[in-house]
Amino acid sequence: MSGYDPEDDGAKESFARDMSYVDYLALDPILGAQHRLSDAHDEMLFIIQHQTSELWMRLALFELDAARTALGQGQFPATFKMLTRVARIYDQLNSAWDVLRTMTPSEYTRFRDDLGASSGFQSYQYRLIEFVLGNRNRAMMKVHEHRPDLHAMLTQELSRKSLYHVALDALADGLGTRFAPEAYRLDAPHQAQEDVMQAWMQVYRDPEAHWSLYELAEKLVDLEDYFRRWRFNHVTTVERIIGLKRGTGGTSGVAYLRRMLEVELFPELWHMRGSL
Repeated sequence: MSGYDPEDDGAKESFARDMSYVDYLALDPILGAQHRLSDAHDEMLFIIQHQTSELWMRLALFELDAARTALGQGQFPATFKMLTRVARIYDQLNSAWDVLRTMTPSEYTRFRDDLGASSGFQSYQYRLIEFVLGNRNRAMMKVHEHRPDLHAMLTQELSRKSLYHVALDALADGLGTRFAPEAYRLDAPHQAQEDVMQAWMQVYRDPEAHWSLYELAEKLVDLEDYFRRWRFNHVTTVERIIGLKRGTGGTSGVAYLRRMLEVELFPELWHMRGSL
């Protein structure tokens, strides 16, 4: 049997004047962006792990911003689709930790010093995701002051309602109520509010009467569930590779990451479950 010839199948083979796969995806700059600073074999894994994570976070931000807009316009089905996609993005990011965990402490120490003071703690996209979701801590912006453009981006986000704020608007409108201003602080992490918790409990006590809000709540819980798993896997991966050493960016490393496990993005949706 002769070998397969794509030309016989009608496949285009000349791209001198047309856009190719490589052109469309801008693969040359993407695949040329892995610059090892050492001769350590595992540094390539470390670079690609973090670069691909940033690409997935780029998509998460795109979807979260669109979901916030759609929800503000009352487009519940579109919002649900986007929130589901973000949850699955974090499932993908969770799987990536499994690959990084194939690197041992001995292998990491071969190039750790070459990282200098760089750290995932400095990811502005991760910070922006937290701000969009509602975990807004101004102190976290200091690390971006050397980049006025990034600092301005984060500052602009703090002037907008978070995704959860928009969800609370939908909840209030659906139930014909209003929440206290404390539920809408723009420049501080969202804190659980009793009136908000009571409103979500009203939805959960009669899902059929408030189905869109009920489904919205579950989409938010699902998203935070995957987000929490990502944080937990981050902690265990770091502890497995560097133990209790300080992070390259100066944080306390595992101790800092463990504190982040206690952060609740949508606290009322979790707190009210024990009262139903």
